[in-house]
Amino acid sequence: MKKGAEIIEAPDQRSVHPATRDRVIELLAQGPATAVELGTVLGLSTAGIRRHLDAMLAEGLVQAREQVRRGPRGRGRPAKVFLLTDAAREGLGHHYDGLAAAALRWIAEHGGPREVAAFAAAQVAGLEERCQTAVRDAGDDPLARAEALAGALTAEGYAASASAIATGGQLCQHHCPVAHVAAEFPQLCEAETQVISRLVGTHVQRLATIAHGDGVCTTHIPPKVRPAVPTT
Repeated sequence: MKKGAEIIEAPDQRSVHPATRDRVIELLAQGPATAVELGTVLGLSTAGIRRHLDAMLAEGLVQAREQVRRGPRGRGRPAKVFLLTDAAREGLGHHYDGLAAAALRWIAEHGGPREVAAFAAAQVAGLEERCQTAVRDAGDDPLARAEALAGALTAEGYAASASAIATGGQLCQHHCPVAHVAAEFPQLCEAETQVISRLVGTHVQRLATIAHGDGVCTTHIPPKVRPAVPTT
């Protein structure tokens, strides 16, 4: 295809093996990853995995974002992380959601609500650990920590943002990887809310969730309470 004097070549679909693409989708369903990370798991060269990613970008199955890094940036271009688009997740047919929901129903039947809550807490423990470094460098102000957390959550595929409002601040997540399961098991949302509270360093309140039909998960963050200055 020609565009002016420039020749733009479409990705060679013949070089993209369907089984490899399915494995890439499975890996990205677990969270964002760089081309190097994907290639390492799949045993492919960086050039080889990029052919698959280029084709998937063209088909709207994945999107690329600059990797969030804290501290001094090295030389060269920032690494990009790849994550699934909503269209790709819809294409999964919620197979993994169905499996997860079935597993949680089994846990609820045999262990009760307390075991479901324990399972939910275990599932978000890894997310909390990965986000700790980002918020640790933001000091002790809850709003500053929320902004840092938003960047870390975005890198995890949550498309998050943080902003100041009249009553403090709010953290918004425009995507939820477990929304369909959380609609049946709110313990997942509750565990995530507790993680947000610990990471920003203050009590927070969930105002809306995608799992309950809202367009975005919204968490209210109160401002830091300043100690009263004693009067003399």
